[in-house]
Amino acid sequence: MSKKNFNKKNLYIKIVIIVGVVFLVLFILFVLLSPKLTINGDRELKLEYGNKYKEPGYEATFFGKDISNKVHVNGKVNNKKLGSYEIKYKVRKNMIVITKKRIVDVIDSKKPDIKLKGGENVDVCPDKEYSELGYDAIDNYDGNITKKVKIEKEENKVIYKVSDSSGNSCKVVRNYIKQDKTKPKITLKGSNKMTIIVNNSYKEPGYSAIDNCDKDITKNVKVYGKVNNNSVGTYKVTYEVSDKAGNKESVTREVKVEKSYPRVSGNMSCGSPGVIYLTFDDGPNPTTTPTILDTLKRHGVKATFFVVGRVASGNKNLLRREVNEGHAIGIHTWSHDYSIVYRSSDNFWNEINKTAKLIKDETGKDTKLIRFPGGASNTVSRHYNIGIMSRLSNEVISKGYNYYDWNISSGDASSNSLAVKTEINNVTKNLSKNRGNVVLMHDIKKSTMNAIDGIIQYGKDNGYSFDVLNHGISCKQGVAN
Repeated sequence: MSKKNFNKKNLYIKIVIIVGVVFLVLFILFVLLSPKLTINGDRELKLEYGNKYKEPGYEATFFGKDISNKVHVNGKVNNKKLGSYEIKYKVRKNMIVITKKRIVDVIDSKKPDIKLKGGENVDVCPDKEYSELGYDAIDNYDGNITKKVKIEKEENKVIYKVSDSSGNSCKVVRNYIKQDKTKPKITLKGSNKMTIIVNNSYKEPGYSAIDNCDKDITKNVKVYGKVNNNSVGTYKVTYEVSDKAGNKESVTREVKVEKSYPRVSGNMSCGSPGVIYLTFDDGPNPTTTPTILDTLKRHGVKATFFVVGRVASGNKNLLRREVNEGHAIGIHTWSHDYSIVYRSSDNFWNEINKTAKLIKDETGKDTKLIRFPGGASNTVSRHYNIGIMSRLSNEVISKGYNYYDWNISSGDASSNSLAVKTEINNVTKNLSKNRGNVVLMHDIKKSTMNAIDGIIQYGKDNGYSFDVLNHGISCKQGVAN
């Protein structure tokens, strides 16, 4: 090798070494002068569809000093859409930028859910083939995939299979047995507790019987027991039916035959002797009823409110309060308009049923207490329908209701400016320890609002107790013809 070539080679080697040293020095300086960026957790994460993405975190330091607040994070994860999402982390120091990234895969690994209508174990009528009861398939990502369900039938079982768009599959089995263990159902028309007046004829209200396998088997119902409408007493009528599988059902109707009602008078028999039954008609009223309720609550006394449906519909909060505070609720028709109420039986029952529904919807309570507008012995009804009170009184009892008049009147109905002392005296002077005392008042009257405290105090001071009317209290009352 010539000396010239040798020198060139040595020069080349020196240059390479110098360049290498320079790069090494620059690399060392870069490492020393670069911030350190650490990504917590895995660099590639799996996130279940719908779950919220929680950032695992990151750390950045420079010569041991925390500079994590200098880190910029870019990228979002849409947990409502399957796919891969990139999160970039970047930190800058001394013109040196360090970047790292994390991949988040939003996946769907949950199986669909198949719900079988009727359950997974069902009975099939012995003489019938299995008929599909229905099913629903819901997937957390695809939504309703009922149409994708595939059905396979085997002996005494049905297999349901479905897969979602992510390949997750679900399998459910319905087992069925050909047997009938379900009793028929007997439905009594009218009430299962009825009352008729002695010597009035008993008319069977009717019944029906339905079986899950045999369908309508009303014609197979056997009726046992008779009602002697000529003799006061309690009679039971029993209805029995069996289906083809031998399942038997029976229900009983109780029919009371009672004496005809005597005319209402101050000596009307009602409830327990020495008890005062405070009753309020025509409300509730937003001006007076709250004060009356406050007074009753302060004395720890319960009363009976015969509400007018039309009025109560505009004061539902007071209706609920009356029930919530333990008072009894009765029906005083919807309109209290004699020309409507007593025009026909249909009109009357439409008003009763409408008010009963309002009470049930607002308080959750059923009531079987009725007070006729004007009382059962009113004569005004004759102007609209002669004899309607006699018919209605029987219908009320036969349908399982009780109606209540009064044997003491506070007199508040006759005047809008009755003196409080007069009203108190009207009640207290007629109280008796020898009977139940049903007091007629109106919670729409200011005089009653102011008199009720004195009436209650007098009753307490003189050894009377207080109670509410209920369906078990029988008040024998007269009716107009």
